Amino acid sequence: MQFARINDVTIHYQVIGAPADRPVIVFVNSLGTDFRIWRDVVVRLAGDCAIVLYDKRGHGLSDVGQLPASIEDHATDLAGLLDLLSVKDAVILGLSVGGLVAQSLYQRRPDLVRALILCDTAHKIGTSESWNARIAAVEQNGIASIVDAIMERWFTPAFRRPERTAYAGYCNMLTRQPVEGYIAACEAIRDADFTEAAKKITVPTICIVGDQDGSTPPDLVFSTAKLIPGARYEVIADCAHIPCVEQPEALTAIIRAFLTSLPPGETNR
Repeated sequence: MQFARINDVTIHYQVIGAPADRPVIVFVNSLGTDFRIWRDVVVRLAGDCAIVLYDKRGHGLSDVGQLPASIEDHATDLAGLLDLLSVKDAVILGLSVGGLVAQSLYQRRPDLVRALILCDTAHKIGTSESWNARIAAVEQNGIASIVDAIMERWFTPAFRRPERTAYAGYCNMLTRQPVEGYIAACEAIRDADFTEAAKKITVPTICIVGDQDGSTPPDLVFSTAKLIPGARYEVIADCAHIPCVEQPEALTAIIRAFLTSLPPGETNR
């Protein structure tokens, strides 16, 4: 395991190398998960590109850090990690809240960003009322009290079968996140709005969504793609909010096609 001290927060990360002429992809996780969600995509991409994975503050093995923590704080953490690793000109792949972090990173440190893959995310996610209700439920009864409702957004009914052992594992992943870190991330999402910033994105961007996503529905993701000049839009069939788990082959195929379309970038290592 690899750890770094970034902005006075211990960050858990992993680097998987590749030849110096290959692109770098940085994976930014969704709310209530750690970087293990990317495994089935990473094993398909390993060797074709360098890979940076990390647990954002308040999740996985990373510190919770000082609270509150905004999306901009998360982006500053990521910038610090990439600077430490001497990574620049990277493709940033953000899922859900990770997509907000990716947009903020581009806004604050465009020198680090070669392209954006915005997966099951948007320029603004949810409403203050919906996030406040979730925060109140977690504060009162813990993360376990919202698992069923969250899993209905994360995964299709076909995936949420009792006999699917992995489904129970992802429920465990959610409930074992630090409560204070989860709540802080909910507050950060509630307060984030990149509607105007999205219009100023000039790097190649693709917006991807599962056709049954209950957290960031296709219409919302499409509206984000329309804000970003020249952005592409792809829908993954038979998939909800976390395609890297539910449809990793389809997601990997879209990533590969997008990478192939990019103009040459700088050498990153």
